[in-house]
Amino acid sequence: MAKVLCVLYDDPVDGYPKTYARDDLPALDGYPGGQTLPTPKGVDFTPGHLLGSVSGELGLRRFLEERGHTLVVTSDKDTEDSEFDRELADADVVISQPFWPAYLTAERIARAPKLKLAITAGIGSDHVDLDAAIEHGVTVAEVTYCNSISVAEHVVMMILSQVRNYLPSYQVVLDGGWNIADCVSRSYDVEGMHVGTVAAGRIGLAVLRRLKPFDVHLHYTDRHRLPREVEEELNLTWHAGTQDMVPHCDVVTVNAPLHPETEGLFDDKLISTMKRGAYLINTARAKIADRDSIVRALESGQLAGYAGDVWYPQPAPADHPWRTMPHHGMTPHISGSSLSAQARYAAGTREILENWLDGESIREEYLIVQGGGLAGTGAHSYSTRT
Repeated sequence: MAKVLCVLYDDPVDGYPKTYARDDLPALDGYPGGQTLPTPKGVDFTPGHLLGSVSGELGLRRFLEERGHTLVVTSDKDTEDSEFDRELADADVVISQPFWPAYLTAERIARAPKLKLAITAGIGSDHVDLDAAIEHGVTVAEVTYCNSISVAEHVVMMILSQVRNYLPSYQVVLDGGWNIADCVSRSYDVEGMHVGTVAAGRIGLAVLRRLKPFDVHLHYTDRHRLPREVEEELNLTWHAGTQDMVPHCDVVTVNAPLHPETEGLFDDKLISTMKRGAYLINTARAKIADRDSIVRALESGQLAGYAGDVWYPQPAPADHPWRTMPHHGMTPHISGSSLSAQARYAAGTREILENWLDGESIREEYLIVQGGGLAGTGAHSYSTRT
């Protein structure tokens, strides 16, 4: 029998919800491009309920315990002698979300001799040391596409909120004020701006499609160039690299995975080549941007705004400088954890577990590492140091 160790974020401060704002979720037929939604043999949860917190348990307890397996759920992952570290020693499977990642470092993987499967309930497996997973024969899988559209919607929201100066204007209302001049002194129209995405995979392409109706000029860079018909449909300008693209853009959105080629990409040098007053949106991974370079660029005015929901580490400490830097629109890591997305990534996590426990093949698009190397989506999106 398997021991499954699941790391989830804490419940709401007022306790697990007894009611919800909506009674149902829209029915989706599939993902753009034809990939099917998760297809587990069954689910033990109500779509639209809070599944990603500790009490939600991703809806897995009944399924696992009826089969005789053990499920341990915790949010304690970073403290000294954390419950995660204590339980990891004999775990067969680790499940973690990008929003509250259990960092599976090389050291932790070495201390987990039984570990055979690491599942990301969501998208983005950079919290797993992929080189160490390859070395120790650990399969890494994630629920590809489950929350790509959720993140793309969040990106568009953040672009608009930054360019239109929404958050400070909302604060004026909360404070009982009405000074229109203060609100509009940093407010512009998105129309006519040049907007570029670093990476045009599932999320980046979804962002481009959603921005086209705003009558902006769209740019992208990606190691895999899009088909000509897509470029023509969206009137895209392709650039060979990020360094080539950013000087042309008023807004840059980062939608790339974190790997050795992207870590620290937005540093002082690159940001200095951007238009003065450009906006940078990062819902990908915090370490793609140098922490202190972002602060300096906002303080100097080189960047007009920075918004995102990814931090390092996660959760971010109370004194993290991105909490107090000027002209930011940061949120906790929530873009891909809407209640809508949770229903999909919980179902996908169960599908992966069903396949693995029954000795069946895991979907190719869900695979990041398998058989001692990058596999599936991992081979397309990631690189390793080995």
